[in-house]
Amino acid sequence: MKVLIQRVKRASVTIEGEIYSSIGKGILALVGIEKGDSMEQVKKLAQKVVSLRIFPDENDKMNRSIKDVSGEMLIVSQFTLCGDCKKGTRPSFDRSAPPEIANELYEAFIKEVNDFGIKTGTGKFAAMMDVELINDGPVTFMLEA
Repeated sequence: MKVLIQRVKRASVTIEGEIYSSIGKGILALVGIEKGDSMEQVKKLAQKVVSLRIFPDENDKMNRSIKDVSGEMLIVSQFTLCGDCKKGTRPSFDRSAPPEIANELYEAFIKEVNDFGIKTGTGKFAAMMDVELINDGPVTFMLEA
């Protein structure tokens, strides 16, 4: 399982020309589910994302979590994170989980984040989405479990 997080000033998902979901200050989390991923990984990464101290304190040091700053999180499923580009010029998605499993774990990740009291917005699983963001910093991290 991979989660690419970006600290944002704001972010939104648009589907078919309509805003589907949006957040203010917080984290955009792009979630890739791979074959063999489990609820254990979902729980571990949800805990990590909400606890990671990537927001500045009064001394402008990354020392506060999304919980500490009352931030929001936009969670978007992105199977292309599981793409392998090592060989050739066309990505291989052999490591991506089947859609039914990926959607189940994606929804579980959203629930886990919600259970921490984080206000969340989401994308729509398997939809073509336009994701817009203003990356704050820029601050971007790749988390894997």
